Amino acid sequence: MAATFLYTGYKSSGAKVSGKLQADSREAAVMELERKDIVIVELTQSQDVEIDLQGTLDKIFPPSVKVEDLIIFCRQMNALTRAGVPLMRALKGLCDSVQSRTLRDALIGVRNHVDQGSSLASALEQYPNIFGNIFISMINVGENTGNLDASFTQVAMYLDMERETKKRIKQATRYPTIVVTCVVVAVTVINIFVIPAFATVFAKFGTDLPLMTKILIGSSDFMVNYWWVLLGGIGGTFFSLKRYIKTTEGRLKFDKFKLKVPLLGSIFERIVLARFARVFSMLSGAGVPILASIVNVSNSVGNAYVQDRVMQMHNGIERGDSFFRTASASKLFTPLVLQMIAVGEETGQIDEMLLEVADFYEQEVDYDLKKLGDAIEPILLVFMGGLVLVLALGVFLPMWNLSSAVG
Repeated sequence: MAATFLYTGYKSSGAKVSGKLQADSREAAVMELERKDIVIVELTQSQDVEIDLQGTLDKIFPPSVKVEDLIIFCRQMNALTRAGVPLMRALKGLCDSVQSRTLRDALIGVRNHVDQGSSLASALEQYPNIFGNIFISMINVGENTGNLDASFTQVAMYLDMERETKKRIKQATRYPTIVVTCVVVAVTVINIFVIPAFATVFAKFGTDLPLMTKILIGSSDFMVNYWWVLLGGIGGTFFSLKRYIKTTEGRLKFDKFKLKVPLLGSIFERIVLARFARVFSMLSGAGVPILASIVNVSNSVGNAYVQDRVMQMHNGIERGDSFFRTASASKLFTPLVLQMIAVGEETGQIDEMLLEVADFYEQEVDYDLKKLGDAIEPILLVFMGGLVLVLALGVFLPMWNLSSAVG
C-alpha cells in the first residue's frame, strides 16, 4: 500500500520546493524525486490520521477496479508493447491517463517495482485484489516467451467474456427480481395497512371468522406488533449464513447447492465449466505447464465445489494419470465433452479441444438464459395467483358472510 512522504529540497535552478509524494517505500520516493531533478534536503513519512484511517478502510474494504478499466488497460498495453514502446515508458503514460484512481495508484506502484528490477508479473503480484491469478499468469508467460503484447490481448479477451457472461445473467434475472420485489412490497403494505383496517371492521360484528381470515389477521398482527423480531430474525439469519459461507466447509456446501438449484443450477454449472475450459485452453496454449495451469484455473472458476474437483484432477495428474481419466473421475463433464477431451489428449491438441468445449458450454448457457424468462414466468404467475387467491378469500369471504347475515 502506497504511503505518503513529505519532502523538502531544491531544484537544479536553485529554487526551494516542498510537497507530498505517494510511493510504496522510502527508496521509491527517493527515486521519484531524483527523476524530477530534486535534490532532497528532508524526506519524512507522513503520519496523518487520514492516512491511517484510509489504510484501515482499505484493509476492511479492499479497493477494486472495474472490469472495463482493466480491459482498456490491457488493450492499451497491447498497442504500446506491439509498437515497441519500452515498458517503463508505457506504464508512465498510462499512469498519467488512466481514469480509475485505484488502478492509477496500483500502476504507479507497479512502475516503481519494475524500475527497481522486478519483472512485470512480480510487480502485478503485489496487487492481488486488482490483478487476479489468471492475469498474472498470462503476463508471466508473455514475459518469458517474448509475446507480452499477445498476452495482454488474451487477458483482455478473457475479461471481456467474463463481463459479457455477468451481463447476460443480470438480464435474465432482472424480470424475476423485479416481480419478487414488488410482491414482497405489496404483501408488506397489505399486512401493515389494509388487513388491520378490515380486522377492525370484522371485530365490530363479533362473528366467527373463516380460518383463512384468522391466519391473515394473525400474520398482520405479528408484523405490526413484532416487526423488530421479524427484522432481527431475518438479519440474524442472513449474517449467520454469510459468516458460515465464509468458512471452508460452508463455502463448499453453498457452492455445491448453487449447482443443484432448479432452473439456475445447470446454468451456473455450465458457466463455471466454460470458464474452466477456456482459461485452461488459454494457459495451456500459451505454454504454461499443465499442473500450473490447473492450479491457476482452480483459483479462477469462482466455485469452491468445482475448485475442489479440479484440484482432485491435479492430484491425479501429478500421480501419473491422464487428463481424460482424471476428468472422468471428477464427474464434472458430460460424455460428449469427455470424448472431445480424449481426442484432444490423443492428438496433442488439448488446448484446442478445450476451446471447443468452452464454446459448446457457452452456447448452451446462451440458450438456457434466453429460455430462463419463459421458464420462470409461469411459476411467478402461479405464485402471484395463489397469493391473490389467499388475500381474496381471507378478506372478502367474511364480508360475503356478513352480507348474507344482514340480508
